[in-house]
Amino acid sequence: MRYEFDFSALVDFWPALLQGALTTLQMTVIAVAGGLAIGVLCAIARRGSNAPLRLLAGAYIELVRNTPYLIQIFFLFFGLSSAGLTLPIFAAAVLTLVINVGAYTAEIVRAGMDTVPAGEIEAAEALGLSRPQIYWDVILRPALERVYPALTSQFVLMMLSSSVTSQISAEELTAVANNIQSFTFRAFETYIVVALLYLALATLLKFALFLFGQFLFPRRRRLGTAI
Repeated sequence: MRYEFDFSALVDFWPALLQGALTTLQMTVIAVAGGLAIGVLCAIARRGSNAPLRLLAGAYIELVRNTPYLIQIFFLFFGLSSAGLTLPIFAAAVLTLVINVGAYTAEIVRAGMDTVPAGEIEAAEALGLSRPQIYWDVILRPALERVYPALTSQFVLMMLSSSVTSQISAEELTAVANNIQSFTFRAFETYIVVALLYLALATLLKFALFLFGQFLFPRRRRLGTAI
Protein backbone atom coordinates (compact mmCIF):
# COMPACT_ATOMS: atom_id res chain seq x y z
CA MET A 1 0.00 0.00 0.00
CA ARG A 2 1.50 3.31 -1.12
CA TYR A 3 0.50 6.76 -0.04
CA GLU A 4 1.81 9.99 -1.53
CA PHE A 5 1.79 12.98 0.80
CA ASP A 6 0.54 16.23 -0.68
CA PHE A 7 0.66 19.11 1.80
CA SER A 8 0.23 21.63 -1.01
CA ALA A 9 -3.52 20.99 -0.84
CA LEU A 10 -3.53 22.74 2.55
CA VAL A 11 -1.79 25.94 1.48
CA ASP A 12 -5.01 27.79 0.71
CA PHE A 13 -6.42 26.84 4.13
CA TRP A 14 -3.62 28.31 6.27
CA PRO A 15 -5.65 31.42 7.21
CA ALA A 16 -8.47 29.18 8.45
CA LEU A 17 -6.05 27.01 10.43
CA LEU A 18 -4.43 30.03 12.05
CA GLN A 19 -7.85 31.47 12.90
CA GLY A 20 -8.82 28.15 14.47
CA ALA A 21 -5.61 28.14 16.50
CA LEU A 22 -6.32 31.71 17.63
CA THR A 23 -9.84 30.75 18.69
CA THR A 24 -8.45 27.80 20.65
CA LEU A 25 -5.98 30.13 22.35
CA GLN A 26 -8.72 32.65 23.20
CA MET A 27 -10.88 29.93 24.71
CA THR A 28 -7.92 28.67 26.72
CA VAL A 29 -7.00 32.08 28.18
CA ILE A 30 -10.58 32.72 29.32
CA ALA A 31 -10.94 29.20 30.71
CA VAL A 32 -7.65 29.41 32.64
CA ALA A 33 -8.61 32.72 34.26
CA GLY A 34 -12.18 31.70 35.06
CA GLY A 35 -11.29 28.16 36.10
CA LEU A 36 -8.53 29.32 38.43
CA ALA A 37 -10.87 31.82 40.12
CA ILE A 38 -13.60 29.21 40.59
CA GLY A 39 -11.08 26.62 41.74
CA VAL A 40 -9.62 28.88 44.42
CA LEU A 41 -13.06 29.88 45.72
CA CYS A 42 -14.23 26.27 45.83
CA ALA A 43 -11.04 25.15 47.56
CA ILE A 44 -11.58 27.81 50.24
CA ALA A 45 -15.22 26.78 50.59
CA ARG A 46 -14.26 23.11 50.93
CA ARG A 47 -11.93 23.94 53.81
CA GLY A 48 -14.26 26.46 55.45
CA SER A 49 -16.60 26.11 58.40
CA ASN A 50 -19.77 27.02 56.47
CA ALA A 51 -21.47 23.65 55.97
CA PRO A 52 -23.86 24.63 53.12
CA LEU A 53 -21.03 26.22 51.11
CA ARG A 54 -18.78 23.26 51.80
CA LEU A 55 -21.44 20.80 50.62
CA LEU A 56 -22.29 22.90 47.57
CA ALA A 57 -18.65 23.15 46.50
CA GLY A 58 -18.18 19.43 47.10
CA ALA A 59 -21.25 18.55 45.04
CA TYR A 60 -20.08 20.73 42.15
CA ILE A 61 -16.60 19.20 42.17
CA GLU A 62 -17.85 15.61 42.33
CA LEU A 63 -20.49 16.18 39.65
CA VAL A 64 -18.04 17.68 37.17
CA ARG A 65 -15.19 15.28 37.89
CA ASN A 66 -17.40 12.21 37.55
CA THR A 67 -19.26 13.02 34.33
CA PRO A 68 -17.85 13.05 30.78
CA TYR A 69 -16.74 16.38 29.41
CA LEU A 70 -18.71 15.77 26.22
CA ILE A 71 -21.93 15.28 28.20
CA GLN A 72 -21.31 18.56 30.01
CA ILE A 73 -21.00 20.36 26.68
CA PHE A 74 -24.17 18.79 25.34
CA PHE A 75 -26.04 19.65 28.54
CA LEU A 76 -25.07 23.33 28.42
CA PHE A 77 -25.60 23.75 24.69
CA PHE A 78 -28.46 21.41 23.75
CA GLY A 79 -30.04 20.87 27.15
CA LEU A 80 -30.35 24.52 28.08
CA SER A 81 -31.53 25.31 24.55
CA SER A 82 -34.37 22.83 24.99
CA ALA A 83 -35.28 24.60 28.22
CA GLY A 84 -35.45 27.95 26.41
CA LEU A 85 -31.99 29.31 27.23
CA THR A 86 -29.89 29.42 24.06
CA LEU A 87 -26.21 30.20 24.43
CA PRO A 88 -23.94 31.26 21.56
CA ILE A 89 -21.62 28.46 20.49
CA PHE A 90 -18.46 30.21 21.66
CA ALA A 91 -20.03 31.13 25.02
CA ALA A 92 -21.26 27.58 25.61
CA ALA A 93 -17.84 26.13 24.74
CA VAL A 94 -15.94 28.54 27.01
CA LEU A 95 -18.43 28.19 29.87
CA THR A 96 -18.08 24.42 29.77
CA LEU A 97 -14.29 24.70 29.81
CA VAL A 98 -14.43 27.09 32.79
CA ILE A 99 -16.78 24.84 34.75
CA ASN A 100 -14.75 21.75 33.96
CA VAL A 101 -11.28 23.08 34.73
CA GLY A 102 -12.61 24.88 37.81
CA ALA A 103 -13.55 21.59 39.44
CA TYR A 104 -10.16 19.98 38.80
CA THR A 105 -8.32 23.14 39.82
CA ALA A 106 -10.26 23.23 43.10
CA GLU A 107 -8.96 19.83 44.17
CA ILE A 108 -5.40 20.67 43.15
CA VAL A 109 -5.48 23.95 45.08
CA ARG A 110 -7.14 22.30 48.09
CA ALA A 111 -4.39 19.67 48.17
CA GLY A 112 -1.83 22.46 48.23
CA MET A 113 -3.64 24.31 50.99
CA ASP A 114 -3.74 21.15 53.08
CA THR A 115 0.06 21.04 53.07
CA VAL A 116 0.34 24.36 54.95
CA PRO A 117 1.31 23.54 58.56
CA ALA A 118 -1.27 24.57 61.15
CA GLY A 119 1.52 26.14 63.19
CA GLU A 120 2.16 28.75 60.49
CA ILE A 121 -1.50 29.77 60.54
CA GLU A 122 -1.51 29.99 64.33
CA ALA A 123 1.66 32.10 64.24
CA ALA A 124 0.06 34.47 61.71
CA GLU A 125 -3.00 34.80 63.95
CA ALA A 126 -0.78 35.50 66.95
CA LEU A 127 0.91 38.28 64.99
CA GLY A 128 -2.46 39.91 64.44
CA LEU A 129 -2.71 39.43 60.69
CA SER A 130 -6.17 39.82 59.22
CA ARG A 131 -8.03 36.84 57.78
CA PRO A 132 -7.49 37.95 54.17
CA GLN A 133 -3.77 38.46 54.85
CA ILE A 134 -3.50 35.01 56.41
CA TYR A 135 -5.30 33.38 53.49
CA TRP A 136 -3.17 35.10 50.84
CA ASP A 137 0.30 35.28 52.44
CA VAL A 138 0.27 32.18 54.64
CA ILE A 139 -2.13 29.73 52.99
CA LEU A 140 -3.05 30.46 49.38
CA ARG A 141 0.17 31.81 47.89
CA PRO A 142 2.44 29.08 49.34
CA ALA A 143 -0.18 26.49 48.33
CA LEU A 144 -0.30 27.75 44.74
CA GLU A 145 3.49 27.75 44.67
CA ARG A 146 3.59 24.08 45.69
CA VAL A 147 0.97 22.91 43.19
CA TYR A 148 1.91 25.22 40.31
CA PRO A 149 3.42 22.42 38.18
CA ALA A 150 0.21 20.39 38.57
CA LEU A 151 -1.90 23.43 37.67
CA THR A 152 0.23 24.03 34.58
CA SER A 153 -0.29 20.46 33.43
CA GLN A 154 -4.03 20.73 34.07
CA PHE A 155 -4.33 23.91 32.01
CA VAL A 156 -2.40 22.41 29.10
CA LEU A 157 -4.60 19.32 29.24
CA MET A 158 -7.66 21.55 29.24
CA MET A 159 -6.40 23.35 26.15
CA LEU A 160 -6.00 20.04 24.35
CA SER A 161 -9.44 18.92 25.54
CA SER A 162 -10.98 22.01 23.98
CA SER A 163 -11.00 20.01 20.73
CA VAL A 164 -14.15 18.30 22.05
CA THR A 165 -16.03 21.60 21.60
CA SER A 166 -15.94 20.90 17.86
CA GLN A 167 -18.91 18.63 18.57
CA ILE A 168 -21.10 21.72 18.93
CA SER A 169 -19.47 23.39 15.90
CA ALA A 170 -17.20 25.71 17.87
CA GLU A 171 -14.79 27.09 15.26
CA GLU A 172 -11.65 26.03 17.08
CA LEU A 173 -8.69 24.19 15.55
CA THR A 174 -10.14 20.68 15.39
CA ALA A 175 -13.41 21.87 13.86
CA VAL A 176 -11.49 23.78 11.20
CA ALA A 177 -9.40 20.67 10.50
CA ASN A 178 -12.54 18.56 10.09
CA ASN A 179 -13.89 21.02 7.54
CA ILE A 180 -10.60 21.16 5.65
CA GLN A 181 -10.20 17.41 5.31
CA SER A 182 -13.80 17.11 4.10
CA PHE A 183 -12.93 19.54 1.27
CA THR A 184 -9.47 18.26 0.38
CA PHE A 185 -9.85 14.55 1.25
CA ARG A 186 -6.36 14.82 2.70
CA ALA A 187 -7.08 13.70 6.25
CA PHE A 188 -3.57 12.42 6.95
CA GLU A 189 -1.86 15.66 5.98
CA THR A 190 -4.51 17.81 7.68
CA TYR A 191 -4.25 16.11 11.05
CA ILE A 192 -0.45 16.02 10.93
CA VAL A 193 -0.44 19.80 10.52
CA VAL A 194 -3.08 20.22 13.23
CA ALA A 195 -1.12 18.01 15.63
CA LEU A 196 1.92 20.23 15.08
CA LEU A 197 -0.20 23.32 15.69
CA TYR A 198 -1.49 21.85 18.96
CA LEU A 199 2.10 21.08 19.94
CA ALA A 200 3.02 24.71 19.24
CA LEU A 201 0.04 25.97 21.25
CA ALA A 202 0.90 23.70 24.19
CA THR A 203 4.51 24.91 24.12
CA LEU A 204 3.36 28.54 23.97
CA LEU A 205 0.95 28.03 26.88
CA LYS A 206 3.61 26.34 29.01
CA PHE A 207 6.03 29.18 28.30
CA ALA A 208 3.40 31.80 29.20
CA LEU A 209 2.63 29.96 32.44
CA PHE A 210 6.36 29.73 33.14
CA LEU A 211 6.67 33.51 32.85
CA PHE A 212 3.61 33.98 35.05
CA GLY A 213 5.16 31.67 37.64
CA GLN A 214 8.36 33.69 37.52
CA PHE A 215 6.36 36.85 38.26
CA LEU A 216 4.04 35.41 40.91
CA PHE A 217 6.57 33.36 42.88
CA PRO A 218 9.87 35.24 43.36
CA ARG A 219 11.30 32.42 45.48
CA ARG A 220 10.78 29.92 42.67
CA ARG A 221 12.41 32.41 40.31
CA ARG A 222 15.51 32.52 42.51
CA LEU A 223 15.57 28.73 42.63
CA GLY A 224 14.91 28.43 38.90
CA THR A 225 11.83 26.24 39.39
CA ALA A 226 8.88 28.36 38.22
CA ILE A 227 7.27 25.27 36.66
